[in-house]
Amino acid sequence: MIEKKILLTDCPDDKGLIAKITNICYKHQLNILHNNEFVDFETKHFFMRSELEGIFNEATLRADLEFSLPEGANFRLIDAQKRKRVVILVTKEAHCIGDILMKNYYGGLDVEIAAVVGNHETLKELVERFDIPFHCVSHEGLTRVEHDKLLAEKIDEYAPDFIVLAKYMRVLNPDFVARYPNRVVNIHHSFLPAFIGAKPYQQAYERGVKIIGATAHFINNELDQGPIIMQNVINIDHTYSADAMMKAGRDVEKTVLSRALDLVLHDRVFVYKNKTIVL
Repeated sequence: MIEKKILLTDCPDDKGLIAKITNICYKHQLNILHNNEFVDFETKHFFMRSELEGIFNEATLRADLEFSLPEGANFRLIDAQKRKRVVILVTKEAHCIGDILMKNYYGGLDVEIAAVVGNHETLKELVERFDIPFHCVSHEGLTRVEHDKLLAEKIDEYAPDFIVLAKYMRVLNPDFVARYPNRVVNIHHSFLPAFIGAKPYQQAYERGVKIIGATAHFINNELDQGPIIMQNVINIDHTYSADAMMKAGRDVEKTVLSRALDLVLHDRVFVYKNKTIVL
């Protein structure tokens, strides 16, 4: 049966890597629909994303790649026709989750939203209008570790490919982060690495900034320091109060998050060390 798959390859850079990979695809009679590659010359590391079509013998293909590529090579073969499944975490703010729900409803974002989980009930009615399950896992009376354990248990019921923090306003503990490595996408209401942590718009106002922005990134155990997927900014001036900055920033936040999510869902993002390569 003819299938479409995506081959993601990264390895130490070497001569002829593109030729080696494409020749293996030719040997397997796979049609290359699209190809992107990049070499990080500082680290001497090679990245390649190939969209393939044909009849796949995965075991033989993997064996040929292992034999031909340098030691330390990583490769993944992903079903390009299977929709990714996500669980979205929220608190009270509606603009990011609302944007994702609308885009998904009208086909602008190709994703299966398995469930939305909040630590408050605030967004339950909004989510259920789209016939998506909403669960409240309250943090009241619980330690952070206890709450995150309950949160993870609820998430795991849905076996998502990725978890999206759509303005989820709690810091997740290291055990939770380790459970989902490079699978949790967060939107931060600031142009990182500036103004990390709480109240970034107030921090920006006090500094008199002339641009504000938003950053989508994978989370790690350093607050707002995970690998950056997508960023954008808008111009402002001295007439903007902190509240006006926040209102303007919401539009940037929802756009950046949905664009980052689209890249992740289509397997265009390599995580290497503490940064991303987007192909």
